[in-house]
Amino acid sequence: MDAKDVGSDGDDLAALRARIAALEASTAARPPRHRLRSFCAALLIVIGCVLTPLGLVASWTSDIVGDTDRYVQTVEPLASDPAVQAAVATRVTNVVMEHIDLNALLEGVAPEQRPLLEKALGKLGDSLESAVASFVHDRTQDVVASSAFATIWTDANRAIHTSLDRALTGSDEGAVKIDTDKVTIDLAPVIDRVKERLVDSGLTVAGKIPEIHTDFTVLQADDIGKVKTGFSLLQAMGVWLPVISVLLVAGGILLAARRRRALVAGALGIAVAALVLGIALTVFRTVYLNALPSGVSPAAAGAVYDTLVRYLRTSVRVFVTLGVLVAIAAWISGPSRPATLARGLWDSGISATRATADHAGLRTGPVGPFVRRYRTWITWILVGAAAAACVFWPHPTGWVVLGLALGLLFALAVLAFLAEESRDGDSHDGDSQEKEPQPVA
Repeated sequence: MDAKDVGSDGDDLAALRARIAALEASTAARPPRHRLRSFCAALLIVIGCVLTPLGLVASWTSDIVGDTDRYVQTVEPLASDPAVQAAVATRVTNVVMEHIDLNALLEGVAPEQRPLLEKALGKLGDSLESAVASFVHDRTQDVVASSAFATIWTDANRAIHTSLDRALTGSDEGAVKIDTDKVTIDLAPVIDRVKERLVDSGLTVAGKIPEIHTDFTVLQADDIGKVKTGFSLLQAMGVWLPVISVLLVAGGILLAARRRRALVAGALGIAVAALVLGIALTVFRTVYLNALPSGVSPAAAGAVYDTLVRYLRTSVRVFVTLGVLVAIAAWISGPSRPATLARGLWDSGISATRATADHAGLRTGPVGPFVRRYRTWITWILVGAAAAACVFWPHPTGWVVLGLALGLLFALAVLAFLAEESRDGDSHDGDSQEKEPQPVA
């Protein structure tokens, strides 16, 4: 090797080193700007994710208190809940028994009615009180298991919705009363029905029971009065807080240097935040039931709690499902090797299906070229339609979100099938039949 070649190699090496140094200097100069931008984007996404559970609770609070029909629809199933029926029957039985004079029970019954009463009571044994209590409980259970109780429950809750709103916003007037530690409903209409049923069954002494007002505990907690201010605030923020949360996450994604990664992180962050709220609801249920006083039925209290928060739990499932689906969609559209492999499998499946259709003689006509020309626009229209359906669907569930996602996936598959070019081209797609071969002269 002569000196000329050595000099040339040295120059090339020096130029390469200078180029590497320039690249390193350029790279070292960028991070401060990207770091600040990434920090601000991450901060917006984190704040938005943290506000997500509060937004869900605020929306649920506003929905339950602000909409009478929604509230009645929420509590209506409690009338047929076995635990609630048993608790109401026990409460009413105890109150009725306090107003029945057992000593004068048989003496106050007309002679012609005694056989009917004795037959209804059965064998008294050693305890008249126990037998009468059992008889009253059976009649009460019949009342609370009937459609009459369901009507009383529904009508009462519809009528008292305004009172509940007043109670939680500072007033305690109406059939629903809020004290320092509980919310109760008056069971007087149920007791009146029970008295009628007892008289019809032969226990005429029940007709002498005066009008009784007793309370059934709907909610029990320490010093409910202290949460009135917070409740009013959540109700006022019910519409805006979820919107603010989404806008913060969207702003963080737009600000991020790597938007796809930010979208994946933001979607998963929202899903995790909603999941944390779901776990908190389950944990709080256990704490709430363990703190109940001895006079409150844990089974009935658990049924009431589950019923009141069921739509909140539905919202949790929706946000978890939606967050996971958006994260998967963002990831699978990225340049990673697994995502590229998944898209390749998708394209291979579409191509194989189109080849089979072509072999069977299926043609798309002018639809194929049109779809290929406007495929991007059609794709965004389909995505926008699915997103709009999810937003404007009245109280969607997790299954609704999953169904919309699967519907969108099917629509995109059909779009890809139509956009796939056939092997012999689309110029023949409009032909309804093949030309007959011309005879050779």
